[in-house]
Amino acid sequence: MTGIGERLEALREERWGMLADLVFAIIWVTLVDVIFRFLEGPQWAYYLFMFAGIIAYFGFFASLDLARSKQ
Repeated sequence: MTGIGERLEALREERWGMLADLVFAIIWVTLVDVIFRFLEGPQWAYYLFMFAGIIAYFGFFASLDLARSKQ
């Protein structure tokens, strides 16, 4: 197990990346939860949309990296 100092150092190095990950996760989960509370969809579809968030995450950040590299 790593020490708290090592974890703090990693957090300092990856601060903006970790913040972007957290913000994306919070927004995705909130949107899916609001949609399914409103529509009252089936439980399996709720979990499918949550899983799709993983794919959306990698797709969003891959396209963001691609756009930055083309500039």
